[in-house]
Amino acid sequence: MAADDKTAQPVIDEAIERGWEIPDFTIKEIRDAIPAHCFRRDTFRSFTYVFHDIFLIAVLAYAASYIDDIPSQAARVVLWPLYWIAQGIVGTGVWVIGHECGHQAFSPSKAINNGVGMVLHSALLVPYHSWKLSHSRHHKATGHMSKDQVFLPSTRSKVGLPARDQDPEGDGPHSAFDESPLATLWGMFLMFGFGWPLYLLTNVAGQDYPGWASHFNPYCAIFEEHHFWEVMQSTAGVSVTIGILTYLGQTFGTLAVIKYYLIPYLGVNFWLVLITYLQHTHPQLPHYRENVWNFQRGAALTIDRSFGILNYFHHHISDTHVAHHFFSTMPHYHAEEATHYIKKALGKHYMSDMTPIAVALWQSWKECRFVEDEGDVVFYKN
Repeated sequence: MAADDKTAQPVIDEAIERGWEIPDFTIKEIRDAIPAHCFRRDTFRSFTYVFHDIFLIAVLAYAASYIDDIPSQAARVVLWPLYWIAQGIVGTGVWVIGHECGHQAFSPSKAINNGVGMVLHSALLVPYHSWKLSHSRHHKATGHMSKDQVFLPSTRSKVGLPARDQDPEGDGPHSAFDESPLATLWGMFLMFGFGWPLYLLTNVAGQDYPGWASHFNPYCAIFEEHHFWEVMQSTAGVSVTIGILTYLGQTFGTLAVIKYYLIPYLGVNFWLVLITYLQHTHPQLPHYRENVWNFQRGAALTIDRSFGILNYFHHHISDTHVAHHFFSTMPHYHAEEATHYIKKALGKHYMSDMTPIAVALWQSWKECRFVEDEGDVVFYKN
């Protein structure tokens, strides 16, 4: 009996070393601290944000249609990148609304949620239902070392380091991770340029599943058997968008599709990966294993960050992310107010970091390399 009790005892050595207090609040305590109206979904109000984003996309595209008519080559060289940047920023807002639909936060109507989400995400080459299902698993297991679905820390053994008691460099920094600034930037380019489509296609940065784990494979371990037709419908939605883009390429030329759609699409991917990476990756933020994890503890393992004016165009997905993880059906237009109350309810367990984004990215990239294979509370090390 004593041996069984010892086995069940959580191993929290790293939490003690870091002065990390494992929270012990309930979801009800957090929910009761938030005004009831923050949970109300207003279909009309939600649609105004869709129309807002579509209007901006249309205005930007219309304005861009005059760029090539400008005689000055220098002006064209400047204006096209400005269009790509602006359209990528606005397109990310469309992605956020589609994501909100997947959480059933857009409307009280499931049909409206899924209909709008399917259209918006398919337009951005996102398999709506497939990603909705895997993303739901992420929310149900945020910060769980063996059940979370994305931005999982690599373990010491997985990165090829010796066991901690045999490692002359201990907790680091490790010379194995030394790299030039150019190599660091190259790694970031690969993650931001290809990370999102590779995640959808091959589940890169997700859990290790057998076989071809993909958001386009209804038979993989990401999904259950009854999800088959939702995955197929999602694949069909992406295929329709590819077909439309192919037709537009044949009609207006491949270069036009690249300039008006493909490059802004890559911009959306960049913002999406940057936002989600920084929401869940921080040197002071631990991950839990089964003996410690529960839903509310996991929900608190995310960080609010400000992207300045971009918070407006991204519908506050970054600076209200803690609220989103506690109550994912809450509409984004109530999340700012709810965050005010969540801060008070969580106290020291509320995590935010207002470090400038470029600096925060560099810090997390350099310092968050691996976690230990053992322990029920593990922090990033380098």
